[in-house]
Amino acid sequence: MTTSRRLADRKIVKFDKNITKRGFVPETTSKKGKDYPVGPILLGFFVFVVIGSSLFQIIRTATSGGFA
Repeated sequence: MTTSRRLADRKIVKFDKNITKRGFVPETTSKKGKDYPVGPILLGFFVFVVIGSSLFQIIRTATSGGFA
């Protein structure tokens, strides 16, 4: 039982088309959007700590007369 020539030709054409597409990822599969690696609570806490510590340092420097 052999495959027909027409079926073999279709498989060859399909294979050749696949060869030229290898390595190209369509843009629809790439992840797009505003997804942050950290959550909003952790980000808010970080901002609170950074701004709070800088304000604390400014107040401490101002009350000690400019010398640490």
